[in-house]
Amino acid sequence: MVVDDEALVRSGFELILNASDGIQVVATAEGAQAADVIRREHPDVVLLDIRMPEVDGLTVLGEIQTLPEPPAVAMLTTFDTDEYILTALRSGAAGFLLKDTEPEQLAQLVRTLAAGGVVMSPKASRALLRSHPGAGATQDADVARVGLLSDRERDVLVLIAQGLSNADIGTRIHLSAGTVKDHVSSILTKLRVSSRVQAALLAERAGLLSNSGNTTAQDNGR
Repeated sequence: MVVDDEALVRSGFELILNASDGIQVVATAEGAQAADVIRREHPDVVLLDIRMPEVDGLTVLGEIQTLPEPPAVAMLTTFDTDEYILTALRSGAAGFLLKDTEPEQLAQLVRTLAAGGVVMSPKASRALLRSHPGAGATQDADVARVGLLSDRERDVLVLIAQGLSNADIGTRIHLSAGTVKDHVSSILTKLRVSSRVQAALLAERAGLLSNSGNTTAQDNGR
């Protein structure tokens, strides 16, 4: 489902995604109608504009998070330093997409979200953190907790930050889905975060991604 106050954006995303194998846009809506449509249509993934005039994306995200089985939500924004992105990520969004994302990447990003992955590019997340230097007064302590992770957990954290789902992580490093799930649970506990997105941001702040030699979902379509 695509939620945006601009009809051109809604129709453009709908056209691109409906032309992609295995993806169906079940609805589009403006912010005021979004929550009701989501309850009715039960989409797996919601692409949600973060800035809308009547009901903004943060309000809609809050309503979505109260659902028994909320869909994966990625915020749509024009600027990679949007001041509301960190709030959205901390409130349960599974990442964010710039509205100028290449059409050929969009379907892959939606598939990543549906599989439980996160979507953030290193460039955008670094710009976001630089633009909000006060976003974490406890940044040093947060980063220090990365040192509590085992070598394997650090490997898994890097792959989480690259946007991979548990199944993809297991395939990449030859682990069962159950073992990956256990690692992810341990990582979230040790880092004292509640979501994969928060863990991904912490991996970026700790410099793990700059050393990994890989790019994340938004850069390579994973």
